[in-house]
Amino acid sequence: MKPVRFEEEKNLAKDFLSNFADANGESKYMNILQDVANHKFRAVQIDLEDLINYKDLDEEFLRRVTENTRRYVGIFADAIDEVLPKPTEAFPDDDHDILMTQRSEDATENVEGSDANQKMPSEIKRYFEVYIRAPSKGRPFTIREVKASNIGQLVKISGIVTRCSDVKPLMQVAVYTCEECGFEIYQEVTARVFMPLFECPTKRCKTNNTKGNLILQLRASKFLKFQEAKIQELAEHVPKGHIPRSMTVHFRGELTRKVAPGDVVELSGIFLPIPYTGFRAMRAGLVADTFLEAMSVTHFKKKYEEYEPRGDEEKQIASLAEDGDIYNKLAQSLAPEIYGHEDIKKALLLLLVGAPHRKLKDGMKIRGDLHLCLMGDPGVAKSQLLKHIINVAPRGVYTTGKGSSGVGLTAAVQKDPVTNEMVLEGGALVLADMGICAIDEFDKMDESDRTAIHEVMEQQTVSIAKAGITTSLNARTAVLAAANPAWGRYDLRRTPAENINLPPALLSRFDLLWLILDRADMDSDLEMARHVVYVHQNKESPALGFTPLEPSILRAYISTARRFSPYVPKELEEYIATAYSGMRQEEAKSNTPHSYTTVRTLLSILRISAALARLRFSESVAQSDVDEALRLMQMSKFSLYSDDRQRSGLDAISDIYSILRDEAARANKMDVSYAHALNWISRKGYSEAQLKECLEEYASLNVWQIHPHTFDIRFIDA
Repeated sequence: MKPVRFEEEKNLAKDFLSNFADANGESKYMNILQDVANHKFRAVQIDLEDLINYKDLDEEFLRRVTENTRRYVGIFADAIDEVLPKPTEAFPDDDHDILMTQRSEDATENVEGSDANQKMPSEIKRYFEVYIRAPSKGRPFTIREVKASNIGQLVKISGIVTRCSDVKPLMQVAVYTCEECGFEIYQEVTARVFMPLFECPTKRCKTNNTKGNLILQLRASKFLKFQEAKIQELAEHVPKGHIPRSMTVHFRGELTRKVAPGDVVELSGIFLPIPYTGFRAMRAGLVADTFLEAMSVTHFKKKYEEYEPRGDEEKQIASLAEDGDIYNKLAQSLAPEIYGHEDIKKALLLLLVGAPHRKLKDGMKIRGDLHLCLMGDPGVAKSQLLKHIINVAPRGVYTTGKGSSGVGLTAAVQKDPVTNEMVLEGGALVLADMGICAIDEFDKMDESDRTAIHEVMEQQTVSIAKAGITTSLNARTAVLAAANPAWGRYDLRRTPAENINLPPALLSRFDLLWLILDRADMDSDLEMARHVVYVHQNKESPALGFTPLEPSILRAYISTARRFSPYVPKELEEYIATAYSGMRQEEAKSNTPHSYTTVRTLLSILRISAALARLRFSESVAQSDVDEALRLMQMSKFSLYSDDRQRSGLDAISDIYSILRDEAARANKMDVSYAHALNWISRKGYSEAQLKECLEEYASLNVWQIHPHTFDIRFIDA
């Protein structure tokens, strides 16, 4: 093996930077360097994929770059210094430029430039940072697969970020001035700790035998942004019987502030050892700690705001938006393996979309996030739906009732292992900020822990007054809860309030409380059994009549929909108010009310309507959106209503007739349009087929007349 000459390596790097052309034939890196010279951005990312595809590729050079990456970052930086083009655009001078101009003038005047400490290090002249990025092909390592043989090499790992420190300045070059001779002295800092200089090392001070006092010049020194994070193995990578491992990651420069706790990321970086310092060094002896020097960060799921659809995705979203049946298609694409639950999937889709937050002039906020509670018998796929929604949402946290304490959900005060200060560690609801928090087994939670959720659900903050820390944290999260009724299964002999067994203060905060009863029905049970067996055999859902959308396309569509902020037009105000007062009246008349209707219910109607308008990419709420919102609210208790009707002895046809008659009498009209009739009965949970059957039956009895084309109804005045 021939010895490596770093001068030759630098020439290879220069050659690659100057001559590499991308697919369009443009000089990729020279364009980047031109932008760097014009101070447009600082980061120069060298992609190893480009090095692999380079026409004059030297295999040995590529191997050395991956196995000795820390050294080659410096070599590439030196190569960039030599090939960096002149700026082509004017830019305002900052402190750094003014200092550099002054230093270059001083250097020409300074005759005693032979002094090593007075030579200006190349680091201080640079405006850019170099990152070498691992190829995107190939499976990333899990944390436990990174071994001692990988030290110094470029590795790619995946995991979840559990904690992040604040961004702090890290000294790269310390600059001193001497009180005696007035020269600037430079000291490069490569480790986490360094010994400052106290005596002037210049020739002038030595010949004059004056021990010149050095003063550290902070404005003239060079600092880098530095952030430390902990990354933990993903649950699916942990072998059975083991606990997840974690690793420290150091982010420098432009890579800081790229990750937040709870993000699932793929990092490429250099795996390096770091000796312990201070008292920990005494205790550790010869053992060193290891860390990953991050070189690139890739998020598995981007936030809605950061999502930029690619060209083909934009076309797909545009064609979907023009599809009249997009609402049903999107809903059916959520967990297509789960049979039925069409309306529940629609509600979950609206939960993902949400409504815009309203901020009033006096600072008061009205939340836009929808909260949903699925209350049902065992075995109706509640937990599966929760898990699927967490996978689709870009930011989601899944917890269970018994496994969560009050502080685990909100925030805990802990001692920071680095600084020994008391710091706040965000809980599940804080980690799910701007996302979804799914809480399973909601009914099994202790009452004291459940009260922690009250504030989050309406005010969307977590207020803390513990251990001398008084603060308020943001928790703008949509809560998706799943619970069993009080006795495990829904008991029809008891009232709904007894079965639900949640306090009214909490119930009124949920926009939709969905009751799912598991009823024995020959036809639907047969259909479900066939569906389950098919999924079990083929590992996919039966044909839906269209191809279900991928989660990535769903995310892209929802992120586009969330950019709209629909408003309620004037003409709908009276309609919504009448619908709300009607719901209150209905509840007042009932002996055993199924729900708890408050002004929050009115806000829920507005939120669901706004979410539906967003799905249509509309800037205003239409009456059809309000009708659908009211229908979803009615359908959430549908399994109970059907039972009430059976008890009261009314069959579906008679009930539809009584609904139409009552509504016509209330409006004092003899003519009822078919659209209105369908709207009224669908709110009560009936289908269009049942309406048509009712129209035919009562028309034959000469109760009303039906228009042959429009199916409008005219009552015959007896």
